[in-house]
This record gives sequence, structure tokens and C-alpha cells, in this order.
Amino acid sequence: MASAAEQLAANLNFGVLAKATDLKKRIWFTLWALVVYRLGTWIPMPGVDPHVLGDLFKQSGGGMLGMFDMLAGGALHRMTIFALNIMPYISASIILQLMTTVVPSLEAVKKEGEAGRKKINQYTRYLTVVIAVMQAYGIAVGLESMTSTRGSAVMMESHMLFRFSTVVTLTGGTLFLMWLGEQITARGIGQGTSLIIMAGIVAELPAAISNTLELGRTGALPVLVIIGILIMSVAVIAFIVFMERAQRRIIVQYPKRQVGNKMFGGESSHLPLKVNTSGVIPPIFASSILLMPVTIAQFSAAGGPEWLTTFTALMGRGQPLYIALYLGLIVFFSFFYTAVVFNPVDTAENLKKYGGFVPGIRPGKNTSDYLDYVLTRLTVVGAAYLSALSILPELLISKFSVPFYFGGTSLLIVVSVTMDTVAQVQSHLLAHQYEGLIKKSRLRGRR
Repeated sequence: MASAAEQLAANLNFGVLAKATDLKKRIWFTLWALVVYRLGTWIPMPGVDPHVLGDLFKQSGGGMLGMFDMLAGGALHRMTIFALNIMPYISASIILQLMTTVVPSLEAVKKEGEAGRKKINQYTRYLTVVIAVMQAYGIAVGLESMTSTRGSAVMMESHMLFRFSTVVTLTGGTLFLMWLGEQITARGIGQGTSLIIMAGIVAELPAAISNTLELGRTGALPVLVIIGILIMSVAVIAFIVFMERAQRRIIVQYPKRQVGNKMFGGESSHLPLKVNTSGVIPPIFASSILLMPVTIAQFSAAGGPEWLTTFTALMGRGQPLYIALYLGLIVFFSFFYTAVVFNPVDTAENLKKYGGFVPGIRPGKNTSDYLDYVLTRLTVVGAAYLSALSILPELLISKFSVPFYFGGTSLLIVVSVTMDTVAQVQSHLLAHQYEGLIKKSRLRGRR
């Protein structure tokens, strides 16, 4: 028989939204915050000729540079104040998470609970400033050496003034997005950083569809190929939803115990382990690691040494070196982030504390070893799934010159973030229904 919570969830509908005042405020706050973000992606950075930069971007906008522009919502090829997007913050988060597993003092801070989490967040903000300054300075130096085919320079100011204004503008834009993402997480709906990235992808999607249809109109792309790509996109979305919901349920049994003349316990539950425990984190982390070196190399290749030109060519779309590095980072972060979010030892100890056990497995170390074994096998499948989705854009670009937005990575981010946001909305609606039932029961009790 279904529990009360399951019955409420089954009868849940969005008609309750009209009565959920707090939820409506959260949704409106999130929407307005994303509008502010999109407006910022059109504010140009001072001292840059956007026309010259646009021409140069069309010549070298493939590979990781194209992915960077996708994650930045088109802010890179327009070189706006949000050109760095929120990637320095993600890079800082990666570094801090890696350091908490290596540095004992940081690991001790992490175990302090809420106070430790606040300290780690503060360290992440400081490190974001350092990374943003370094990346902004690298972009400024790269832009100085860029000229168009007609000899026009991208930079319109003196070198020192241009470098200073670029560092201040791009760093300030990144810090504002970091603050905006934290505000969305605290006062809105969904995870702020993921929603900002998703908003950039969705905003550029109409232009990508228009460009693809234009290729079909001019005959550069066969109509059958376009139809096949659209069908494949729907199939990829269905596959992503299936994989993101896929779970391995481990049965957990609780023994019976007698209290007085009554028997308690003896129930069985399950421990759900997702196939893709790491979610969208590995592709985003892998992209953020590769983005800046490749971007600066592509900006500076024209006037730089020969080895820089060779490196840029090897890291182009569909090149083996780029694909190997990208896949290697995705696999690494799949295992790393899974180890961060799920600890088999702690889970086994909690089960033992409350009397739960996996049938056929002894409590304690044997249970933790079994959970680690199952989780490792699931992570292998999850890493292969993420790797296949991430390679799909490269095949489409190298074979058919399809925009990045039809690739698996962008679809993965959009679908996963949408599913998580809808789940949060449903949980708020469920909590609102519970509050209504509690109020009604209190009124009936008074009568």
C-alpha cells in the first residue's frame, strides 16, 4: 500500500502553484536573475573592436573555443563583460575539492559541518578571484596580438590601459555571476551555477537551429541529414532521461525487535545508487580545465611561436589529442566526484548504527566493500555514458559542420538541470500540500 507521501506525490499537479506564494516568489526571482545575466552577455568590454573580433572568431571558433562560447552563452565571440562566464568559479571549486582530499587541514575544515562548509566556500571565492585575474590577463595579452586579415587590430587602446581594463572588467563580471548564482541557489529555484550555464545554452539554441536550416537552404547540408539530426536529438534526450533516472536498488533489511508486548521493525527498504552519480559535473569540469589554455593558444597562435600553432592544430575539432584529453578528464572526474558525494564507509556505518544490513552481507567493512564494488561498476557505466555524449558533438562538427548545440554535452546539461529544477518545484509543492493538510487537521482537532 502506498504511503501518504506517495499518494500526495501521485495527486500532485501544478494547479497548486497558484496558492504556493513562496514558490512563486522563488520562481520569479530566478527568472529575473537569469534575465539580468542575459543582458550582461550583450554589454561589450571596453577597448575591443567587436567586428574584427567576430571575423577572427569565425576563423578559429572551433573545438574548445566553440564549447567555451556555448557555455558562456555567446558572450565570448561578442567579448562582453561576462566573457569568462562562471568558469573560474567552477575551476576554483574543482581545485578546492581536490585539495580537501589531499590536505589534512582542509579535510578537517570540511568535517566541521556547516561552519566548515562556509569556510570552504569563502576559500573558493578567494581562489576564484585569483583564477579570474590570471585568465583575464591571458585573454588581454592574446587579444593584443590579434589582427584581422585586413590588418585591423582588435585592441583600440594602449597596451597597459587595455590590460588593466580587461582584467578589471572580466574579473568583475565573473564575481558578479558567482554572487548571482549563490543568490539563485539561496532565494530561487534550482542550483544557481548550473542554471546560469543552461540559460546561456538555451538562449543560443534558436540561432544554432537557424544556422543549421540555412545550411540546408543553401545546399551545404542535405535535408535528410538535418532530419536525421533532429530525430537523433530527440533520441538523445530520451536516452539522457533514461540514464539520469536509472538506479541500482540495494535491498536493506531491518531486524524485528520486541518492545513490551509489541513487535517493531522487520521492514525492508532499499538504498538507491544512481548509474550516473556525478551528473553533469564531469563534462563541465573537464571543459573548464581545458578551456583557458586552448582559448589563449588559439587567440595567440597567429603571432606566436611554431609550437603554439602546432598545439592549436592538435586541439582542434575532432583531433585525437583533444578527444583523448577530454575523455580522460571526464572519466577522472566521474570517479572523483562520485567518491566525493558518496562514501561507502560512512553509509555502511550508518546502516550498522540503525540495525540495517544488506541480505547475505555482514555489517561493517564487508558492507562497505560491497557498496564500493557496486558503485565502481555503476561509475564505469556512467563514465562511458558521459564520454559517448561528449564525443557526439565532435563527430557532428567534423562530419557535418553542425553547431555545437545539437551535441550531447549541451543536451545533457539542459535536460539534467531541467529535471533537477522540476524536482525542486515538485518538492516545494509537496511541502505546501503537507502544510495545508496539517492546518486542516489542527482546525478539525479544535472543533
